[in-house]
Amino acid sequence: MNLRFIETFLWVARLGSFRAAAERLNTTQAAVSNRIATLEAALGQDLFERMPGGVRLSPIGQRAIAPAEDLMRSAMEFRISVGRPEQLRSTVRIGTIDSIVQAWLPRFIERVRELYPGLTLDLNVDTSRGIAREIVERKIDLALLMGPVLEAGLRNVDLGSMDCAWVAAPGFGLGGRRIGLADLVDLPILTFSRNSDPHVWLMRQFEELRLPQPAISNSNSLSAMLRLALEGVGVALMTRPVVEAALASGALDLLDVDPPFPPLALHAVFADHGDNLLPVALSEVAAQVALEERGR
Repeated sequence: MNLRFIETFLWVARLGSFRAAAERLNTTQAAVSNRIATLEAALGQDLFERMPGGVRLSPIGQRAIAPAEDLMRSAMEFRISVGRPEQLRSTVRIGTIDSIVQAWLPRFIERVRELYPGLTLDLNVDTSRGIAREIVERKIDLALLMGPVLEAGLRNVDLGSMDCAWVAAPGFGLGGRRIGLADLVDLPILTFSRNSDPHVWLMRQFEELRLPQPAISNSNSLSAMLRLALEGVGVALMTRPVVEAALASGALDLLDVDPPFPPLALHAVFADHGDNLLPVALSEVAAQVALEERGR
């Protein structure tokens, strides 16, 4: 029996439509429809009930899910354990955030290439909210983001945390002394994207201290924020790995702000079904690389 047809069956079942499965498998809707029709003819059973706007599993289709996942898992385990790593050919879609890109993503990619040189990594960089939405919709295979993502059918792997830091160009004269958020109210602030968890936390702190809302410029690009901070455009709240070089050179001052900003909790997230072995393996690689980064 053609494993590609089994894989197609599983993705149609997970996504609820031939169109969505075709997008996920990078093929045409006609090809998906043909694979399912061929599989149903071979089994002599209807796996799906057709409805306006999509499909749903038939009773036979519901019974077929677990054996289909077992079959795909066994096939992948065979390829991983028996075949040579360099012969494992597949594309893994990974979504991640700029904080991880700027910290340890290059070492993660290098490690993956060492272990699985035949893998192609299709990367997308977005906000944690955007990446979370894509993993929920199964548009990507693995999410590396600020998490967790609390959604049925997803598994979260703890990647530890990443420290944040308030920084400013020396011209602001804020370094070398203890300051509070009240000292920042009248200054332009550069920080994470609007409605992200760090942005919401920061706004809440100003509200709880009954301080006026400051002028905040939001961005999902840490490299853009770093450039603006270096140019003295504003005081920046950023992840610590991004600003280490600028702090070491004296281009930016590290600010001692009360209350301190909490570390960002990072997670690897993937669909928790039996045949999803590659994202599981890559999440373990990510956890090891993130641990090594914290030990530097």
